[in-house]
Amino acid sequence: MAETGASPLPQTPPARSPLARAEHFIWLTARVLEQRRFAYHFLDGGADAVETALAAYRNDDEGYGHALEPDLRGPVSQPLHTGHALRVLDSIGRCGGQRVERVCRYLTSVSTADGALPAIHPSQRGYPAAPFLTIVDDPPSELLSTGPVVGLLHRNEVWHAWLFRATDFCWQAVESLERSHPYEIEAAVAFLDSAADRPRAEACADRLGRLVREGRLAALDPGNLAAFPVAPGYAEREHHFPHDYAGTPGSLARAWFTDEEMSRSLDHLAAEQQEDGGWPIRWRQWAPGTALESRPLVTIEALRTLRAHERPVG
Repeated sequence: MAETGASPLPQTPPARSPLARAEHFIWLTARVLEQRRFAYHFLDGGADAVETALAAYRNDDEGYGHALEPDLRGPVSQPLHTGHALRVLDSIGRCGGQRVERVCRYLTSVSTADGALPAIHPSQRGYPAAPFLTIVDDPPSELLSTGPVVGLLHRNEVWHAWLFRATDFCWQAVESLERSHPYEIEAAVAFLDSAADRPRAEACADRLGRLVREGRLAALDPGNLAAFPVAPGYAEREHHFPHDYAGTPGSLARAWFTDEEMSRSLDHLAAEQQEDGGWPIRWRQWAPGTALESRPLVTIEALRTLRAHERPVG
């Protein structure tokens, strides 16, 4: 073939911003839901596309299943899946109306005798689940599953009969916490950040902040993690940092940490982005598929946290 004499087109250097690297990772590995969530939050995508993808996880009982929360497999609706769905709806401004009224009917149907949610409903039995999620026939109410759901519904001004007893449960559970673990504290913060009684919420948050610091439940120096042991039953590297508690500057948990501590935490979060563009998961990886599905979730939340704290992402 004869030479044309034309010079080759210049090669555009690959974009290396955290956001561009994360976008490549999302298109390479993520489920459709996380692809559409990424597009909504960072690429001017639409909320309708997110909601359509989320609907694939909804069941006839108006709960959500089908491994929406990757550590619970199988088709059955579960409180943790349904809480996850509400967080997605909240993030796109769709946590309201008849859609959420129907979700509240599901929450009512699976609530315990005191009107709150178990972490795992026994219908999960027979389907794969992470070994750290215990399935029992008569599960107790858990702040872990109830607090974030109640907080989301209050923030979106949803009023349903289910909320009255569930809210009372959350207040009692939060105010009686003496010894706890990071995920339970995060659930308490999710409730307190949106509770209607602000003076009561602020007083509770102040006490929890002291509990977190005295119990060394937040790794305040990412360069010296050995000084902050992980909670019993957690994975070896399952540390929690200030940004895990205070995902936004407006969270009550932000007052628990100095500016320097928060800055170190956010520096550490930014530095955790891996070569493939995604963020790692810190909890126990018990199956290859669950780890693969979880990393895009963690990646989206890392970027949202950094952006909320006005850190550049690209």
